[in-house]
Amino acid sequence: MYDFTHMEDQIDIRERLAEYQSEHQALDEVISRASEGDKPVNLLHLQQLKKKKLWLKDMIQKLQSDLIDDIIA
Repeated sequence: MYDFTHMEDQIDIRERLAEYQSEHQALDEVISRASEGDKPVNLLHLQQLKKKKLWLKDMIQKLQSDLIDDIIA
């Protein structure tokens, strides 16, 4: 018998993982453009973007770990 709630959990995790990876990539591009441009940069805003990017990276690693743990179990 299949555990459908477990399958749904994995689907949810994969969806959130894809969402976070996409957002992380978008933030990376925004930060790169802001750092390379000739315009003045709002350092506080840039720092906030970097913090969010770091948070996303941590969440991505946690979700990947959750998926691996489910495969091993």
